[in-house]
Amino acid sequence: MSFSDDKLTTEGLNTGSSTGRVLLLACGALAREILALTKINGWDHMDLQCLPANLHLTPDKIPDAVEAVVVKKRDSYDEIFVVYADCGTGGLLEVRCRELGITMAAGPHCYSFFEGNDTFAAHADNEFTAFYLTDFLVRQFDSFVWKPMGLDRHPQLRDMLFGNYEKLVYLAQKDQPELDRLAEEAAQRLGLAYERRFTGYGDLTSELATFS
Repeated sequence: MSFSDDKLTTEGLNTGSSTGRVLLLACGALAREILALTKINGWDHMDLQCLPANLHLTPDKIPDAVEAVVVKKRDSYDEIFVVYADCGTGGLLEVRCRELGITMAAGPHCYSFFEGNDTFAAHADNEFTAFYLTDFLVRQFDSFVWKPMGLDRHPQLRDMLFGNYEKLVYLAQKDQPELDRLAEEAAQRLGLAYERRFTGYGDLTSELATFS
């Protein structure tokens, strides 16, 4: 199976009996990690459907997009778990999930649950000048950072947009030298110091294990 990170929308939808099955409704930016975890742990009762990762560019649209899938799929599954954190919705996604009677991942964003929500919260006050990347964002740096911010067309905007940042922190899910190289290159392009932290899958593992 192959897919493009920025175009993946669905994976492994269940069309049969709902008995014992769980639908993971997730951000496309988490597809690789979720598929890896379900394979490693043998969670064959979990099906994954991903919404486009570029919804993060318009987070106000995430709650409606989530609800549309839930309404369509809920009769086919025993449980639906929304694998999004707040992700810039200002609490609206949590409210919508509560109204729909489904659960969602804890945390303000994927940076937090990849590092571990408690760990991230412990140093958040000291890192408000840090710009974070995950494996997905390193791979898709141009598509999700450089171009949407207009830096491909107006590179002079860099200092205005990132002048208050001091470092780029790469939260690595896998040990891949090529991704490390690309992340350090991204830091240089943004004029920031570089720091790499290996997080693995963080709290994502325990969140999914709840439905195992």
